[in-house]
Amino acid sequence: MAERKAAAKSGQRSAKGFTAEERAAMRERAREQRAEGKKADGERDVVAKIAEMPKADRAKAERLHAIVKASAPELSPKTWYGMPAYARDGKVVCFFQSADKFKSRYATLGFSDEANLDQGAMWPTSFALTELTPADEKKIAALVKKAVS
Repeated sequence: MAERKAAAKSGQRSAKGFTAEERAAMRERAREQRAEGKKADGERDVVAKIAEMPKADRAKAERLHAIVKASAPELSPKTWYGMPAYARDGKVVCFFQSADKFKSRYATLGFSDEANLDQGAMWPTSFALTELTPADEKKIAALVKKAVS
């Protein structure tokens, strides 16, 4: 039993099929859904989640938060599985996943199927973010604008 718990804590899948990080994200989502019924303050929740991130991801998330707000003011900040996300009519359009969230190599900017990014039979739905240069920020702003068009 202790071996299984140690494996789950280190990012390995448990006998139930989910890592400790995945189970934590599911618990976060359940809390978020309860909070949505109570009219939670999405902006406050997103800023709080960003503040909890490690320094490198926090800097990216803060910059991304500003880009999304400026590029698509019609999107509402909210948390989604414990990640900063931006929604239209309650449905998530894009989100930021810290590298620390699932012990990944890099942070990710992701788009849901609510985003209007369809192009042909195949298109990217997430992007690895190792840094945010001014050129990257312009690309992200254009993607977010297109996603809500």
